[in-house]
Amino acid sequence: MKLSHQCKNLLVSFLLILVMTSLSFAQGNCKATYGDNGEVFTLATGSPGELGLLKELSTAFNEKHNTIMCWVKAGSGKSLKLLKEKKVDIIMVHAPAAEKKAIMEGWAIKRSLVGSNEFYIVGPKNDPAGISTATSADDAYSKIARAKATFLSRGDNSGTNKKELNIWKTAGISPSGDWYLITKDFMMATLKKANEVNGYFMTDSSTWVAGKKGLGNIKILFQGDPYLINTYHGLCQPEGATKAQIYASQFIDFLNSDQGQKIIRDYGKSKYGQGMYNDAAYAKKYEH
Repeated sequence: MKLSHQCKNLLVSFLLILVMTSLSFAQGNCKATYGDNGEVFTLATGSPGELGLLKELSTAFNEKHNTIMCWVKAGSGKSLKLLKEKKVDIIMVHAPAAEKKAIMEGWAIKRSLVGSNEFYIVGPKNDPAGISTATSADDAYSKIARAKATFLSRGDNSGTNKKELNIWKTAGISPSGDWYLITKDFMMATLKKANEVNGYFMTDSSTWVAGKKGLGNIKILFQGDPYLINTYHGLCQPEGATKAQIYASQFIDFLNSDQGQKIIRDYGKSKYGQGMYNDAAYAKKYEH
């Protein structure tokens, strides 16, 4: 059935509105932009942007493709929502179950493992809950709950928050009470708050490396549970009519290229004396 001229015009207008709405959102919500000129594409992520890895990756990519990246600062839950609503072109997230659902539903493609870090449970140096003797992450959480020791939760549907809630579930605990503090804030801000109030918190290792010099009241008390390996994936919108969607797809390819993987693997070494992320080859052992 052929569309009338009027219907075609309405369809074109609708598509233009969608594109303009997406561009308006991106321009008004960029935490930072990387690149000087060219086509703009928009990426949502949390810690990789906050810690500077995204800037280094985008700089290398933009030089080859004459592009500009807009970084929207968002945790994994919000990033996935923005991608579904076509308000961003690409995301870097760590929420495996939600990522797989997005692929199954068809509004995201090219789910690609790009690297990993791990989670540490940090807390007061005197460790009032005794989690340093825990045998697993859920055992550590059980000890914290029994002691009613101050614990900080991001409570923001981020990948970190999803992981935390899964650990409580495995431990058979529904955390509540004055000891369980919800910050509704990002990783670094919540880590600093844990230091201020002498509380426990599950932080990713990259954020700990970047912030530990300013955290005199807390230390790493539990690590090493394989469940605490934190894998990152890239996902993008299905390739469509916009150049931004095409560049987003190419950026995922770049993340998995030798150059992209080297940047991920080496990031942090010059500034902190140690890498902040593992590459995809290492992360693959823990992918789920």
